[in-house]
Amino acid sequence: MTTSSTTSPTTSAEFPLSHRQIMVVVFGLMTATMLGALDQTIVATALPTIVGDLGSLDQLPWVVTAYLLASTASTAVYGPISDIYGRKRTYQAAILIFLLGSILCGLAQSMPQLIGARLIQGLGGGGLLTMGFAIIGDVIPPRERGRYAGYFGAVFGIASVAGPLVGGFFVENLTWRGIFYINIPLGFIAFITISRVLKKNVTSDVKSRIDLLGAALLISWTVALLLWLERSRAWGWGSPTSLAVLALALVLIAAFIRHETVSEAPILPTRIFRNRVFTVAGACTFLGGLGLFGAIIYMPIYLQIVKGQSPTLAGLHMLPIITGLLIGSISSGRLITRWGRYKAFPILGFAMSGIAMTLLSRIDADTSATYYSLAMLLLGYGFGNTTQVLVLAAQNAVERKDIGVATSTATFMRQMGGTFGIAVFGSILVGTLTTSLAAAFPTGPPAGVSADRLTGSPAVIQQLPDAARLPVIDSFINAIQTTFTWAIPVLVAAFILSLFLKEIRLAGRDDVVATPVEESAPA
Repeated sequence: MTTSSTTSPTTSAEFPLSHRQIMVVVFGLMTATMLGALDQTIVATALPTIVGDLGSLDQLPWVVTAYLLASTASTAVYGPISDIYGRKRTYQAAILIFLLGSILCGLAQSMPQLIGARLIQGLGGGGLLTMGFAIIGDVIPPRERGRYAGYFGAVFGIASVAGPLVGGFFVENLTWRGIFYINIPLGFIAFITISRVLKKNVTSDVKSRIDLLGAALLISWTVALLLWLERSRAWGWGSPTSLAVLALALVLIAAFIRHETVSEAPILPTRIFRNRVFTVAGACTFLGGLGLFGAIIYMPIYLQIVKGQSPTLAGLHMLPIITGLLIGSISSGRLITRWGRYKAFPILGFAMSGIAMTLLSRIDADTSATYYSLAMLLLGYGFGNTTQVLVLAAQNAVERKDIGVATSTATFMRQMGGTFGIAVFGSILVGTLTTSLAAAFPTGPPAGVSADRLTGSPAVIQQLPDAARLPVIDSFINAIQTTFTWAIPVLVAAFILSLFLKEIRLAGRDDVVATPVEESAPA
């Protein structure tokens, strides 16, 4: 393998903001990042109420899927756009798009209106999830980014886990429309903060046109692939519709790869994937999102159905994950800033996450709160040591002109991993549950119990007679244990891959460092 590098000074002149100005910028960025992450999950506990108000039960999954598709598909596009038009303007545009979608969501009078508004909201949300840390890369030297990477990792993880709890509060005490209206004042705070403090609209040194065809192909294959993963359970994995959507996704992926290799201004430059550090960090990010997000999102099912907790109480019992995230993200960020090294943290994080998932794969009806709380604390701590640290490693591996595209690509891979995980592990859970219920009730449900009540809401299941309720709970336990067990090898693979993450020293304000431009495999 050959490596070419360039030497460039990292001086105070390149990063002129004072500590106070940086903290104000970070506050605005973290507020917007929180909104983008929160709205991925905040509607979960509000869905039954939304259906009761707007109707159209068959369209219910699209309220979640629409945002997830739009935000994931758009993450990789924001980086290249910001390299051309500037980070500040692109970020402001993303905030305004997100706020427009939030207003339309709150005003929706039908399910199709709400779904369309969620699409708009997701298009802005993709920028909120991407551009914050890209701006950090512009205003803070690599070594100091570790501290702020920890803050961003904590905010992203906490918002993702806390979403259902916040949504439940609004539904139980105010109105489901409040989960969208709350974004408006917070979004404007972020917009005004960025506008007043971030004076410079940073762009890439290399000016080029936007690869519109590449962007269209990227969004198209992402939407098609995620649509296949999200909806094939309802269509049937072997159904003509499912197979047709999968075939379309594969054709679009092939067309996208072909186009990007010949495009003069690719939306996702293939050259950055020749950089081994970036590729390993991106792959770890994908696997981490797949194993962590995909499995832990089903923990509330265990708490509500097996343990009989209310949605609010189940949300409170998820606090150990948030605590672990805070400890892991903030401590790793500060230590990275102090030591100037990052490789040990994702290794430690994936190891801890794998151990935690192994513990969670053994939970049952008799598991104590202490046991699963400690396991979730360990999982959160592990997650806090991986997410933003890997984005930091990806940023540090490329030239400064590629920070935008590197950040958006790494975020895109994390989003894709999480979305893949939700779909894949959701299929494992549903498939295992269906098989277990069929084995528990070979001749059908007990007299007086309809089949739909066996997989109804937690409240409905808790009201079943013991002859039906206990086998149903055992079936859910089996499904949850199986789901968590399948997440273990994914996290083990991420751990092994993280061992191959090459460490490049993080430069401080006055360092002169060698920054890899490209790593290419031998012919």
